[in-house]
Order: sequence, then structure tokens, then C-alpha cells
Amino acid sequence: MKLHTQYSLKAFNTFGIEQSAENFVAISSQSQLKEALSLKQFEQKFILGGGSNLLLTQPIKGLCLHIALKGINVIQEDDNTVLVEAMAGENWHGFVCWTLEQGYGGLENLSLIPGNVGTSPIQNIGAYGVELKDVFESCTALDRNDLSERSFSKEEAQFGYRSSFFKTEGKGQYVITSVRFRLTKKAHQINISYGAIKEALGDQETTPQNIANAVIGIRQSKLPNPAELGNSGSFFKNPVITKAQYDQLLMSYPDLPAYPQDNEEVKVPAGWLIDQLGFKGKRIGDAGVHAKQALVLVNYGTATGEEILALAIKIQATVKENFDIDLEAEVNIL
Repeated sequence: MKLHTQYSLKAFNTFGIEQSAENFVAISSQSQLKEALSLKQFEQKFILGGGSNLLLTQPIKGLCLHIALKGINVIQEDDNTVLVEAMAGENWHGFVCWTLEQGYGGLENLSLIPGNVGTSPIQNIGAYGVELKDVFESCTALDRNDLSERSFSKEEAQFGYRSSFFKTEGKGQYVITSVRFRLTKKAHQINISYGAIKEALGDQETTPQNIANAVIGIRQSKLPNPAELGNSGSFFKNPVITKAQYDQLLMSYPDLPAYPQDNEEVKVPAGWLIDQLGFKGKRIGDAGVHAKQALVLVNYGTATGEEILALAIKIQATVKENFDIDLEAEVNIL
């Protein structure tokens, strides 16, 4: 376990923001994780995963632990399903591709989402009608207080929309080290409810691989590749408002899309709201809103975290002023 000082984090966040960690260590084993968390000389310890859901506006003080735990294993299987465990440092899309190569179904709609496996339960990542909770079996996490290991079931993880126990009550207390997924070997639970997927599939068979290919094509056509243009995917959550407020907004915005929820609420697309206000394609210096997807904020080269945050705050204020809707950031801002 090698300790680095004043270590650049530009390669460790998908926004490509130039920030540094006072002290940095890459964690490749459970024993290294426990050792690093036990270091008394560092009062502050920051856990860094894939850096895909993070906006750095300042240097990381204390010790930055980059979780690089690797490995994928089949824990158990029967004729219909398989239980797969992936370590926290595995790249998410790489893991999805591995499951597809084995012929397993369940993760195809979540293809090409940036980040690592370990942070996927924290956000309850989701796309195209599927969320992580739909295939989540359990996860193992290390308690930062006493270094004990604990397993969390789906119920204990308390999943919500882009949220979980690890983002609310348990925030900062646990480090997820591995995640187990219950996937299908046959009789796959196909979800092609999104029209774009149906259109991309055409007359192809609805196999997990074909659905994944369709999702990848859709994402690549709409969303920038972080390797080419710094971004963190969707910057804001899609807000949930009351049916009464939605009906009132319809009087002024008859084309406002909505997705009914289980109760007297509807979810409205944040990207649509932002687009209506003329932010799509807007650029202030090197901080901007993507030209094809208003939900994505981008770094055109040398934008600072503060500059991207200032743009996000301006968008939030304008949406509030025009729609009386509070936009909540999906990205973690440090």
C-alpha cells in the first residue's frame, strides 16, 4: 500500500476537474482497506470510487482512499437464475458486459452507465425503466467506526429514487466492498417500455444482448463520452411533484411530459425543464450544458468545479423561478 502526497485527481473524476488529494492511496484488498482506515494521523478520510458521480470544487484533505477491489464470482446458480458477486472496484459497464457474455439477463438496460460496482447501490442507479434494486440481492460493507463487516439485504439498503440507506442514514459510515446480483439464465424479465428501445430494436429478437446494444446506441447518440468530454452523466434528479401542481403547469406548458408515480405524484423530466429555459448548449467559459442532453453539464476543457457548480446553481434558480420546482443535484458535490 503506497501513500502518495499532493496527488492529482484529474484522472479519477469523469468531469476531468484538476484537483488534488493531500494524501492518496489505492486500495486493492480488504486488509489494505482496514489498514488505511486505521491510520490515526489522518483525521479525515474520503472514499473515492469511479469518480463518475462527483464534482470536485476543492482539494480533498486528509486521506483519499481509492477503492480498487477487483473480482467477479458466481456464488450459486440453478436452472433459472444465478447469483453473481462483483467487487466494488470493478468498472460497472465492464461488469455488465461480462454478465451478457455469460448469457445472463437483468443488467442490460443499465449498460454504459459510468462508474464502478461499489457505488451503484448508493445511487440506486437506473436507466430505461430498470433500477439497481430490481436485481440487487445484497452487498457487503465495512463499518468505518469499528472495521466490522456487515451484509445488507435489499430491505436494509432502503432503496429509493437515486437514493439508498448509504446516501441517507448510513452516509459516510460504510464502505461497500462487494455487491451480489440475482440475474436470470432464461425466461429473462425483459423491459422495453421505453419507446426509444423498441425503435432501436426494430424486428430484432428481444434478447438481453440486443437490448444492451440498443441502450448503448441510444446513450452514445445522446450523451457525451467522459473520455472525450468531461461530464458526470445526469447532473440533476428528475423532480417529483404533486398531480395538482402538474395540472396547473399544464395550463402554461401543455407539452410538459410526466410519468405517474404510485401515489398522487408525477415525475417530470428535468432535462425538459432546463431545455425550455434555453440552457441546452449554453456555455460559460469551459463550463456548459450539453448540446444534445440538457440534463448533462460538461467540462469543455479547463473548467473548475466552482465554475460548473455556479452554472448548476443558476439553472436551479431559473427552474425555480419559472416552474416553482426545486431541482436536486444527483451528483455529489465536494
